[in-house]
Amino acid sequence: MSSTAPQLRSRLPRIAEVAVQRARLTVVPRPRTRPRAPRVPFVTLVTVIMLGGVIGLLLFNTSMQQASFRATALEQQAADLTAQEEALRMELQELENPQRVAAAAQDNGMVLPAGGPLVLPLGTGEILGAEDQPVLPGFGLPESVPGPEKPDVLDPDPVVERRNPRHDGESRQARQR
Repeated sequence: MSSTAPQLRSRLPRIAEVAVQRARLTVVPRPRTRPRAPRVPFVTLVTVIMLGGVIGLLLFNTSMQQASFRATALEQQAADLTAQEEALRMELQELENPQRVAAAAQDNGMVLPAGGPLVLPLGTGEILGAEDQPVLPGFGLPESVPGPEKPDVLDPDPVVERRNPRHDGESRQARQR
């Protein structure tokens, strides 16, 4: 046993030196567990998406404004056409006015028949009634149609109030006192 102890002592410094050398710190490259993505393509993609969104919003806003202008123009056109329709309707009512039609007929030489009405039976085709009666001289269409008369209940006689001058004097004297 004694022989093993010196050997052990001589080996011990060598083991210690090896342990000290192993214990020294050294720079070790980091293990690459996941690959790192390059930043430039990502930044480019985000920029393109943001620019596309901004341009899309601008185009949408522009189209909405154009639609608004178009709607305003169509509303104005509808108002103009409504006014024109109303003017034409009033003109048509004036042209269809029976008094105006009668006056135009008289100006063109048309006259009312003085006799009774003429009847045309469909089965026989003959004219019934007196068609040879002449028009009375000076006969014309009335220029205005008389309106309906009001009943007496709606058109009462005016009420007239008469004061007695003697009573007026008394009321003045009473007021002065």
